Amino acid sequence: MNGAVRAVVRMGIYVGAKVYFIHEGYQGMVDGGDYIKEATWESVSSVLQVGGTVIGSARCKEFRTHEGRLKAALNLVHRRITYLCVIGGDGSLTGANLFREEWSDLLNELLEQGLIDEEAARSNSELHIVGMVGSIDNDFCGTDMTIGTDSALHRIIEVVDAIMTTAQSHQRTFVLEVMGRHCGYLALVSALACGADWVFIPEMPPEDGWEDNMCLKLSENRADKKRLNIIIVAEGAIDSHNKAITPDYIKDLVVSRLGFDTRVTILGHVQRGGTPSAFDRILASRMGVEAVLALLEASTNTPACVVSLVGNQAVRLPLMECVQMTQEVQKAMDEKKFDEAVRLRGRSFENNLSTYRLLASQTARSELPNSSFNVAVMNVGAPAAGMNAAVRSAVRVGITEGHKMFAVSDGFEGFYKGQVKEIKWGDVGGWTGQGGSLLGTKRTLPAKHLDEIAEQMRIHNINALLVIGGFEAYVGLLELSSARDKYAEFCVPMVMIPATVSNNIPGSDLSIGSDTALNAITD
Repeated sequence: MNGAVRAVVRMGIYVGAKVYFIHEGYQGMVDGGDYIKEATWESVSSVLQVGGTVIGSARCKEFRTHEGRLKAALNLVHRRITYLCVIGGDGSLTGANLFREEWSDLLNELLEQGLIDEEAARSNSELHIVGMVGSIDNDFCGTDMTIGTDSALHRIIEVVDAIMTTAQSHQRTFVLEVMGRHCGYLALVSALACGADWVFIPEMPPEDGWEDNMCLKLSENRADKKRLNIIIVAEGAIDSHNKAITPDYIKDLVVSRLGFDTRVTILGHVQRGGTPSAFDRILASRMGVEAVLALLEASTNTPACVVSLVGNQAVRLPLMECVQMTQEVQKAMDEKKFDEAVRLRGRSFENNLSTYRLLASQTARSELPNSSFNVAVMNVGAPAAGMNAAVRSAVRVGITEGHKMFAVSDGFEGFYKGQVKEIKWGDVGGWTGQGGSLLGTKRTLPAKHLDEIAEQMRIHNINALLVIGGFEAYVGLLELSSARDKYAEFCVPMVMIPATVSNNIPGSDLSIGSDTALNAITD
């Protein structure tokens, strides 16, 4: 939140506005006095790396009453504040919108009571508001990410990584409860990021008989020499009959049916703490600037807007439409329309859910489509964090599609030396959280070894090539594709996934690895 506060203050001063802090949320606006202070450029120095919010935040019952809002209006008029930027969840934003809708009535009331004069009522006749969503749950519709979500994910992943080392030593099962009373985003994405065996989220309860399915999967994983099991539970997890699924219930189930040594960890408020991630600092800064621009361009007829992240761009969306959609999700869940709830959460949530399902459990061999397609996967260039997760994902999706997957070690150098072998579903287990490149990667370009590479593609009958890497991967694929008229073997689909800390691949806003590198720098 502090990154957003800093950006609003500095952008406001930059465009020549007078900027005020309202301390302790709406409570400070109602109480006035020293709670509302002018902000200077220096007052937001060194706040970017501080967690929480330096101006404080509080729930305020008084602001929910008409009298409370009247006091707040008087405090704003005294300081000639007519532009309000609110950083909070859907409750805070709905409150701000109501305040704006009542504004002219509140001014008339203050005028009648003799608390302000005609001139004050005229010069403050319009209140413009803009919202930014600060919530670790990422539970607001209309934005891909809310401020704070990425940092909360960092806390969860740090804990999972720490737990993994102890669980591997002792052959344990861990049940981890993460925040998310009404929204399963944190549970779902952390399960995706650490390759959890099972995840429970409120939007998509497990089907009846899930206890048998889960225990079967856990015992299969143990039989496959997997030494640890991780189960992630959102605090609002329910079954299809709206009955709560608690970490203790899951633990007792695993212990009684499988006899596995099982531990429960509840993360709680750890997830809200700590320093913000690089992504959150950048997101908040960009949103803060956009919020000030939105206020400057607002006219009498512009509806209140919320600054959101869509794709990789900060955009403005109508505030109340987004609030309404957010409330629709809860309504759909209450009515047990779970597919509808997932759809309303947005494309990003849907994609994460289908990706998790695809990568978490293997389809039985008899149910796989028939394919005679052979796909080779390799890393090229310098190592980048996330390369292994991309390889795991590609291998498992390929196998699910019925293809035969081949791993090439040490980039193009390993390719021409014949370091090519088939890679199976279980071979990439536990790869998600590992840094560097487990396949091995080199910067060697293929141009001088085209004959040998073509021969390897012929020997292993490679029908498609997936290259995960940096600029060398990009140049390497260009070299292969420009040799297509000479080598029939290269006339196959070739795809590159950008993975480089330098983030310098044309055509992509973000390369795998660059976000982790930024976090290493901010740390």
